[in-house]
Amino acid sequence: MAASLEGSTLGKYQVLEPLGSGGMARVYRGYHPQLDRFVAIKVLRSDLVEDDLFLTRFRREAQSVANLRHANIIQVHDFDVEGDVTFMVMELLDGDTLHTRLNDYRVRDEHMPWGEMVRILLDVLDGLAYAHQAGMIHRDIKPANILLTRQGQAVLADFGIAQIVGGTRHTVTGALLGTLNYMAPEQGLRGISDARSDIYSLGIVFYEMLTRQPPYEADTPLAILMKHVNDPLPLPRQLNTAVPVPFERVVLKALAKQPEDRYQNAEEMAAALRAAADEAAIALPARISLPLSFTTQASPAESVAVFSGTARAKLHDAEFAAQDTSATQVTDWDARLLAFKEQEPAPSAAAEPSIWQPSLLTTLIQQKLARPDVQRLARFLRLVDLDIYDVGTGRAIINSIGLVVIGSLLLVMLSGVNGAGRFFGTSWPAGLFLVAGALLYLMASTKTIWLFIPAGSFVGNAFLMSYYTITGNWQQWAFLWPLEVFIVLGAVLFTVNTAVDRVRARDLSVTLGRMMGRAVLVGLCLLCLFALTR
Repeated sequence: MAASLEGSTLGKYQVLEPLGSGGMARVYRGYHPQLDRFVAIKVLRSDLVEDDLFLTRFRREAQSVANLRHANIIQVHDFDVEGDVTFMVMELLDGDTLHTRLNDYRVRDEHMPWGEMVRILLDVLDGLAYAHQAGMIHRDIKPANILLTRQGQAVLADFGIAQIVGGTRHTVTGALLGTLNYMAPEQGLRGISDARSDIYSLGIVFYEMLTRQPPYEADTPLAILMKHVNDPLPLPRQLNTAVPVPFERVVLKALAKQPEDRYQNAEEMAAALRAAADEAAIALPARISLPLSFTTQASPAESVAVFSGTARAKLHDAEFAAQDTSATQVTDWDARLLAFKEQEPAPSAAAEPSIWQPSLLTTLIQQKLARPDVQRLARFLRLVDLDIYDVGTGRAIINSIGLVVIGSLLLVMLSGVNGAGRFFGTSWPAGLFLVAGALLYLMASTKTIWLFIPAGSFVGNAFLMSYYTITGNWQQWAFLWPLEVFIVLGAVLFTVNTAVDRVRARDLSVTLGRMMGRAVLVGLCLLCLFALTR
């Protein structure tokens, strides 16, 4: 970020104190003398505007954003380029962010009232419906970009900023657009964004309002993205049993992995929210209540200037609320690594030399995972994985049956090529591998942990029989047969104990199904190779 512009002049605006900074821009409070009003000036990061096509895109997209005039979308007054400074001028709202409001409730160990949640979401959905009809997608909806004003309205900030900075897909080469904790799977995986992507992001916001935490968290950006793509959604009522059942239904639909399974537009989700509130007998307030910081006995008239998705220096929780969109994950990890090196104490002369540095190792791994080439490979592998497993129950059953039938026919064909006598000797364990693979595929696709009982039993027996077949030590069966009991009993005990926690059981059914399915495929290939070469 460039040096502070505090005290300078940009066009018609006097730049006053900085209000905060994020991954894309630095925001200042400004003053327009002719109109006698305070504004917020968002200065874009200089390294993001070096693209030759940037100015053309900036003027086109900024004009589109400025044409959005809705009570629930922050108003853009002006945009311009002066020297090497590219900036946008927006209205300065008095209030706090939803991010800050949720933090206040967390500190108090309280939950936001149900009616308050719905009122906030309905305001945001009204703004989204208007913008979507105008052909504008937000692409970065999160609590830090939802402003709660003193007038009792929720206002969506940073509309179009991600599009202005990065075009349709990326902010800079290889960098993901948006905030990964709130990003729709198709947006993070393939860079595709439409109205349903915004619906998904708002669904994550609703989930966090209900449970006080986002559904997916991990140590690296790539790991968070993969959880959005692959992991089943932890049910809100398992984290907060007080969540009304109708609200959980709204969250589940909004957070469907496939865009066609979600609400198709903001109006549809708004109607569902109102119906859910009616079903749960929850009265909706006419306006959002004042921020908690305004109503404390210690400071009943406290005023906090906030803007564009971050809680600024005047906020009581400024450090925790600085969550503007990161323009490039690579730069973030480079900066962390540099900071680590600067803070690492020099080794003492008496210290024993060691190459084991867990913090540095972790940072280096995270940095490598964020590289564009690694991310592209991961996206390809996950796309293949999704195509295999992300099917309905009916299709999963048909596919699993087809796997056994087609595999059996291939075994018959191979026996003809290599001689039936030699190949049929391995047909028994090969058949076990086929059935085991079909059951594991079905378990991962339907997320049913109870299928691990037959699947685990077949897997264990397939490898055991393969051992006897390859080594020819069938006489060992006389004293190794108790392994059969251990295999079946182990599968039963593991499944029964795992099924107690339904969320963990669903996660494990997917993970184990995929991991053991790959092991079964390797075992079957080795068995066939043995049969063809002996």
